[in-house]
Amino acid sequence: MRQLWTQLWFLLTHRTFLWLLLVVNIGGTIYGYIWYGGQLANTEPIFYLFVPDSPTASLFFCLVIIGWLRGTNYRLFEALALITLVKYGIWADVMNFWTAYETGPLSPIGWMLVVSHFAMALQAVLYIPKYDFGYVSVAIAAVWTLHNDVIDYVFGQMPIYRSITKYAEYIGYFTFWLSIFCIALAFYVSKQRGLFAHMRNTR
Repeated sequence: MRQLWTQLWFLLTHRTFLWLLLVVNIGGTIYGYIWYGGQLANTEPIFYLFVPDSPTASLFFCLVIIGWLRGTNYRLFEALALITLVKYGIWADVMNFWTAYETGPLSPIGWMLVVSHFAMALQAVLYIPKYDFGYVSVAIAAVWTLHNDVIDYVFGQMPIYRSITKYAEYIGYFTFWLSIFCIALAFYVSKQRGLFAHMRNTR
């Protein structure tokens, strides 16, 4: 098992693979912002930054990868990427399956969203050994994340899933505790970062 992980880690941290991952994430980020175009068209400008949750999460990861390719760690963006990629990767899949429960089987686009958001969360977790952020970065990322929840569920800017809008209060409650889980994960990773120091030297 250790040998398999060593081989996988070599692939994940190879510069060619990182460039490929960057291109994929840039494409997904652009597509995500386009996806939110309709909602943004009906959004007050003051909320623009907080509406497209998933593409902003993948944008954070794009910046993280750029840092790695440059031989450095953008620690705040690493904390933001881990928290938001895991959060919105899980969140979107739960919402899509909840929608399927309410309305029937997922469409091909629905399954595309499920797979792509699962991949968002997966990539964030796979690269945990490469993160080098500390408690301060996690604290700032936590404020961003919880503030985003307030904007979504107090000011009504949450992503639109029309068939389950009637459950908004339950979705908001679930989202809050999902945020807490992801923030706790980031704090744990920051606490353990010394264990991964030798792996972060792999570029």
